[in-house]
Amino acid sequence: MSFVLGSGLTRFGRHEGRTSLDLMGDAATLALADAGLERGDIDGLVCGYATTLPHIMLATVFAEHFGIRPDYAHAVQVGGATGFAMVMLAHLLVESGAANRVLVVGGENRMTGQTRDASIQALAQAGHATYEVPLGATIPAYYGLVASHYMHAFGSTESDFAELAVLMRRHAVEHPGAQFREPITVDEVLASRPIATPLKILDCCPVSDGACAVIVGREPGVHPPVSIRSAAQVHRFQHITAAPDLTRYGAAECTAKALKAAGRTLDDIECAAVYDSFTVTLALLLEEIGLAPRGRSGVLAREGYFSRDGRMPLNLHGGLLSYGHCGVAGAMAHLADTHLQMTGRAAHRQALRAGVALLHGDGGVLSSHVSLVLEAA
Repeated sequence: MSFVLGSGLTRFGRHEGRTSLDLMGDAATLALADAGLERGDIDGLVCGYATTLPHIMLATVFAEHFGIRPDYAHAVQVGGATGFAMVMLAHLLVESGAANRVLVVGGENRMTGQTRDASIQALAQAGHATYEVPLGATIPAYYGLVASHYMHAFGSTESDFAELAVLMRRHAVEHPGAQFREPITVDEVLASRPIATPLKILDCCPVSDGACAVIVGREPGVHPPVSIRSAAQVHRFQHITAAPDLTRYGAAECTAKALKAAGRTLDDIECAAVYDSFTVTLALLLEEIGLAPRGRSGVLAREGYFSRDGRMPLNLHGGLLSYGHCGVAGAMAHLADTHLQMTGRAAHRQALRAGVALLHGDGGVLSSHVSLVLEAA
């Protein structure tokens, strides 16, 4: 078992003149202050990749930039699952005794540090170099195909996807750091610009600048204890064209492993944070995990099931869809906000129940899965 000692989350959006290292440093400074620690208290460092800074030794580059000398440093790349994979690694390092306090940090100036086309092309490289990339497919195109299959298999509609976009925006409206804070309606989502049929622009997460950091330690810190009870990964394929089953991607298997290791079941979960790069991503993951019946996640969102005062509060900061997405830190923001919720520090956004949390992220096109189970004292 390990503990989340502190978290730091910048606002997401446009940060003119800030490099990826600058943003990572901002988030790390916030996390240290939140944990009541100094730079010298950190003996482990885990950081993610940055498409705007593709250095082969990013962890030690950041350590030098930030002024720390860790006994252990590691950089991780598992696509959108990287944030939670880094936290899992920190958890294992602390449990094994390899480190006492591990700084986990990700950040990127993806919005201002590269062009839109460069960002699209960088992400498209997740596709198969021989059979997918040469055909010109982009990440939205892959997920558009997944969404079409989902609608065929489970009878869902574009309006169901739109309900999830509306829900995420409703939560983001309450958070001062969110990139988008104007309410939207289902009709507005359906009328927004087509990106990859059936997905419209409001079904897709934005490109953002921002950063997030958390500190994982062996002993509880200054806040009410939040423990990482378990973590698990599942990697069933890398490329979507090699997926053996387009209705089960590995999310159910991954969360089941994490829940079993924590001695918990889905019935014990009181709040959730689930990766939402697209509305269909969120729908598929919620339903495969078992947090919603197949084809019903949009309906439950409309009925308030995933709202702050609902049965399963979900992505209360607004998720990737509305808080924003700056690469590795996009998913980490889910954890930072969950930490606030579980320590009772979310102010007017506080959920009524947040004692046991399930977090799940995916990387690539639903190819890499990481689940975390957290418990508050």
